[in-house]
Amino acid sequence: MSKCGPVMNGIPHGSVISSEGTEGAKFRLSGKGVDQDPKGIFRINEISGDVSVTRALDREAIANYELEVEVTDISGKTIDGPVRLDISVIDQNDNRPMFKEGPYVGHVMEGSPTGTTVMRMTAFDADDSSTDNALLRYNILKQTPTKPSPNMFYIDPEKGDIVTVVSPVLLDRETMETPKYELVIEAKDMGGLDVGLTGTATATILIDDKNDHPPEFTKKEFQATVKEGVTGVIVNLTVGDRDDPATGAWRAVYTIINGNPGQSFEIHTNPQTNEGMLSVVKPLDYEISAFHTLLIKVENEDPLIPDIAYGPSSTATVQITVEDVNEGPVFHPNPMTVTKQENIPVGSVVLTVNATDPDTLQHQTIRYSVYKDPAGWLEINPTNGTIGTTAILDRESPYVQNNIYTALFLAIDSGNPPATGTGTLHITLEDVNDNVPSLYPTLAKVCEDAKDLRVVVLGASDKDLHPNTDPFKFELSKQSGPEKLWRITKLNNTHAQVILLQNLKKANYNIPISVTDSGKPPLTNTTELKLQVCSCKKSKMDCSATDALHISMTLILLSLFSIFCL
Repeated sequence: MSKCGPVMNGIPHGSVISSEGTEGAKFRLSGKGVDQDPKGIFRINEISGDVSVTRALDREAIANYELEVEVTDISGKTIDGPVRLDISVIDQNDNRPMFKEGPYVGHVMEGSPTGTTVMRMTAFDADDSSTDNALLRYNILKQTPTKPSPNMFYIDPEKGDIVTVVSPVLLDRETMETPKYELVIEAKDMGGLDVGLTGTATATILIDDKNDHPPEFTKKEFQATVKEGVTGVIVNLTVGDRDDPATGAWRAVYTIINGNPGQSFEIHTNPQTNEGMLSVVKPLDYEISAFHTLLIKVENEDPLIPDIAYGPSSTATVQITVEDVNEGPVFHPNPMTVTKQENIPVGSVVLTVNATDPDTLQHQTIRYSVYKDPAGWLEINPTNGTIGTTAILDRESPYVQNNIYTALFLAIDSGNPPATGTGTLHITLEDVNDNVPSLYPTLAKVCEDAKDLRVVVLGASDKDLHPNTDPFKFELSKQSGPEKLWRITKLNNTHAQVILLQNLKKANYNIPISVTDSGKPPLTNTTELKLQVCSCKKSKMDCSATDALHISMTLILLSLFSIFCL
C-alpha cells in the first residue's frame, strides 16, 4: 500500500492507494482527528481511499496530525498496513499582530542627542513565524502633542525601537507644552504590505528633567532685624529654578560662605517652598556687634550638567541688624563660694559680690537685694553688694545640706524696664563643738533577784563632726554614801554598760550619768538613767513601787559614800 499525504488547506482531500487487489477490501483510518479527540475531523472513503476533512482546520490550534491507514477484508481482518499518514496544516494569515506587554511607558532625558533609544515596542503574531503571515513591520501613526515638532520620534520598522529624531535643543522639558508624549504605534504583518493585518498600541514617552537650570536668588540683597539674645528663623531667602520641582535638579541647598566666623547662623531649606530659612542659633550680642553681613550661596542637590554656560550657583548678601535689649546684670563668678566657721558673730562679713551690666553702652547703675535666704541668716548692702550675717550660722540647721548653706541674691539695673540677674552663694560651714552629746536609752528594768546584773548598754551621739564627737567619756556622778550599788564600764568609743554590784529591792532608782565629747574644749551632758527594780514571778514583771519606797531609795542614793567610774 502506498500513501499520499497532501498538505491540507481549507477543506482539501487526498487519497491512499493500496497495492493489493483483494476483492471486497476496505480502507480504514484511525488516529487523533478521526477516532481520537478532536474526533471526526478526517474521514476516508472505504472503497477509493480518498481522505477528506469535515470542517475547517486551525493551524494555530493543531499544526500537524499523525494518522494510520490500513486495509481490511470483508471480515474486518487487516490485510495491509497499518501505514502512518502525516498531515500538515498550511498556514493562512488569519491572526492580527497583538501588543501584549502594555502599558508601554518610556523615559528619555531632556537634551538627549538625536538617535537616543527611548524604548522598544514588540508585537506578537500567532501565525506561522516562518512565513510572511507573521513578518511584522512597525510604524508611528500619530504623535500627541505635535509641538515643537510633529516628528519628535522614529520607530525602527523591524526591531520596534523608538528613538529621538529632533535635535537636543528641541528636547527641552522647560519649553514644551507638556513633558509627556503619546505615540500610536502600528504593527502590520505580511512584511508591511497593504494586504497585511494590523494591530495598534499606545506608547507614553516622558521627558525626564535634568539639572540644566541653576537656582537664582530673586534679589541680590536681603534684610533682617533680630533682637540680641534671641534665636530662631530671622529671614527666608527666595530663589527661582525652572527645573522639575519633584527632582534634585530643583531642590535648593544653601551655604553660608562668609560672615559667620562664630557659627552664630545656620541656613536650611524649606522642603515645601525651596526657600532658605536663615536662623540665629547662638544669641547675638549688641555690645559686640550691632551689624552682620552674610554671603549666602545656593545650588541644587543634583550637580548641574557640565555643558551649561553659566555657573552652577547663585549668591546673595544678607544684611542683619541687631537690636539692643536691656540685659540683666551678671554675677562674677556664679555660683559664688565661701567657707566660714559656724557661730561667727552676728554682723560678720561673709562676702562682697560683684555683678556687672552687659549693656556697657547704657551706663546703668546696679542695686542688690536678697532673693532666697531660707534660714534668714543674711543681708546684703544694696549699693556695694557686701553680704553680712543677721543671725548665728548653724551647721546643724536643717537648712544646711552636706555642710553647705545656699542663698540667692538679685542684681537689678536701672534700665526701663529694669532687668534682673540672679547670683547663687554657697557657704561651706566649718564645724564648731557647740552640741553636747546625748545619752540613750534613759530607762532600764531589772528583776530584784536577777542573776545577770548587767543592767543596760548605753549609747551616746553628737550632732557635731569629728573631732568634736567620739570617743565619749562615760561617768557616774559622784555621790557619797555607805556602800557601792553600781558601776559603769566603757565598751567602745560610743557605748558603755551599767552593772549592778548587788541585787536591789523593788523600787525606782535614778542614776545620774555624765557623757563628755572629745571637742576642744570638751562639752559634758548629765542625764538621769531611770532604773526600775521589779519583782519577777512566773515570767511576769511587776515594776510598781510605792511613793514612800521611792523616797526612801532616793535618800539612800544621796547618802552613798562613793561611786567608781571605770
